[in-house]
Amino acid sequence: MKDYLKPTTWNDPSVKLFPYQVAFTCPPNDFDPSPSDFLRISPRSVGVHARMLFNRDYGHELSQRKAMFGQLEEYVECMANTGADVCGQIGSNWVHASGLGVDGVRQYCDEISDRYETPFHMAGYCMVEALRDMNVEKVALNASYHWPEWWQGTVGFLKEAGFDVVWAGNFVDQGWFDVQDDLNDCIWCFDGELAKKSFEYVADKAPNADAYLANGLPNFRRASDGLAERLVDLEVGLEQALGKPIVSHDSALYWRIFKTLGIGPATEQGALLSSLKS
Repeated sequence: MKDYLKPTTWNDPSVKLFPYQVAFTCPPNDFDPSPSDFLRISPRSVGVHARMLFNRDYGHELSQRKAMFGQLEEYVECMANTGADVCGQIGSNWVHASGLGVDGVRQYCDEISDRYETPFHMAGYCMVEALRDMNVEKVALNASYHWPEWWQGTVGFLKEAGFDVVWAGNFVDQGWFDVQDDLNDCIWCFDGELAKKSFEYVADKAPNADAYLANGLPNFRRASDGLAERLVDLEVGLEQALGKPIVSHDSALYWRIFKTLGIGPATEQGALLSSLKS
């Protein structure tokens, strides 16, 4: 384990571009809108910087995520050098692909945070933290586009963390697509109406759940202009329709980052993110 000292330059607020500087990383081969989404819901005092991981042959395999796990530490060191106040990792499957288990992931994040003097949060573990903070026990998982081995890994991770997963399934299991290949061809972007229809399906399958979860980072194109919206954009309306909290991996990550910074979103959001406003 090498010694590291964060540049003392960043101890002086007058040299920082923003009072709150947030870093993100995501898997290769996707233009990820999480930095843009987070910035849109943040106060003006927040700035965002992103650095993608890289693998020339990346094919979204869980084994590749495990093999690339070491790049996360490199990313945190790089961002700590730039004066980031907190680092977030986008991609919910990395925690279960790592094979570290729930406690192992928590320990890994703590060690990286301490080593580089910069808090580091992984989306998959942030969901666990968020659900515990909400005192949730029974959950149902809308696995959206995730391949079976992806969302089944998420279910296993949630169960290991102590949650009762009463139902889980992706858009194929819900009947919106015939086979996984057709679902994959959408490249994570779907008709805008599918967000509500899919959650209504999950709610029908699990009416006794305390919260409805969403795997991954699906995008839904709104009819008015074709722009893609994420669940963080839609969570208020979905919660009003279902009468239960909606917790997605992106909202859980944003919640944890805001919580670390000691601030909250500047926009109207769902139950989880709105809990920080006070």
